[in-house]
Amino acid sequence: MTQNRNPSFNGYDVIILGAGAAGLMCAAVAGQRGRSVLLLEQARQPGEKIRISGGGRCNFTNLHTTPANFLSDNPRFCHSALSGYTQRDFIALAETYGIAYHEKTRGQLFCDGSSRQIIDMLLEECRKARAQLRLGARISAVSKGENGFVVGSDQGEFRCRSLVVATGGPSIPKMGSSGLGYKIAEQFGLKIVAPRPALVPLTFDTALLARFKDLAGVSVDAVVGCGKMRFDEALLFTHRGLSGPAILQISSYWHEGHDLVIDLAPGIDVLAGLKRLRGDHPRQEMATALTDLLPKRLARTIADRIGGPERIADFPDTQLANVAAAVKQWRVTPNGTEGYRTAEVTLGGVDTSGLSSKTFESRSVPGLYFIGEVVDVTGHLGGFNFQWAWSSGYAAGRHI
Repeated sequence: MTQNRNPSFNGYDVIILGAGAAGLMCAAVAGQRGRSVLLLEQARQPGEKIRISGGGRCNFTNLHTTPANFLSDNPRFCHSALSGYTQRDFIALAETYGIAYHEKTRGQLFCDGSSRQIIDMLLEECRKARAQLRLGARISAVSKGENGFVVGSDQGEFRCRSLVVATGGPSIPKMGSSGLGYKIAEQFGLKIVAPRPALVPLTFDTALLARFKDLAGVSVDAVVGCGKMRFDEALLFTHRGLSGPAILQISSYWHEGHDLVIDLAPGIDVLAGLKRLRGDHPRQEMATALTDLLPKRLARTIADRIGGPERIADFPDTQLANVAAAVKQWRVTPNGTEGYRTAEVTLGGVDTSGLSSKTFESRSVPGLYFIGEVVDVTGHLGGFNFQWAWSSGYAAGRHI
């Protein structure tokens, strides 16, 4: 893909701010329709979130993508884009480039090789579409004139008929993400749904950390609930609190002060198991008995927390029920999240009430578009946010 180095030419049909997943997709689609396209990216390389995702193998979509996998103040907004460019469409594109992939779990698709394959594919699509790319471009100002938009940067001033904001949210700031997209939206009168970190580990206060300090590194399958939402995936104790897929998922629904209710032994009748062990191994300590159900360190922590007699034989039914509840209905209140530093995505963003769900164009500012993570649509963990990038980028690219 060539970079535009001709300072005398700075007029384009389309300028896209951000060469991440959504921006690259939009540039390729718009360029293939004959539009002259310039991508401006402040990072030194395009697609940095793609590069680091999935442990370097990129969880690029999910076989089971539906609108139910997304959060938004307007849950119906995502329907049109997701049906207009589906997970099957992106898989077909990857297959035309010979990218081998596999399903890891729960419909999550990863490259067999490197996430770089996805970036290279998108860059080649942009090259074929004659889209131009400028890296390390710091945006200083955006304004609207009679004939379109003017974008000021440290690489010069550029003009365009249509401007697409694909700058992402403030998650993972070391990747160069920022709140630029929100500032542009507010400048032109669009509302913002208050952003916050999502798909992010949760933290404990000092007292909870002291109680569970010996569990850092312990992982267990769990069902984690908050309100009406439940996620049945792995949970990981950390030296800051809780992480793992189940916690990242529920973090999008958790609010400060709310409890989590966690089943640490899903699918197991713990009370019945303890009663059976009481009969079969009456001299066992409770911690030993619980190791039949839980990792050893977790079993010891729960037994110590519950207290009671030395031998399981001396536990009456009421106390066994308390132990079972500690395993099956552990109620815990995190004190916060690890924040944008480790958040995989940002919840909230540009209010969808101000955008067309078919084109992503601002209803009040013709020619201004917002796509990808900067918009108030956030997917579950497992490739859904990349699919949103592909679908929203395609929708805008088709209509610019």
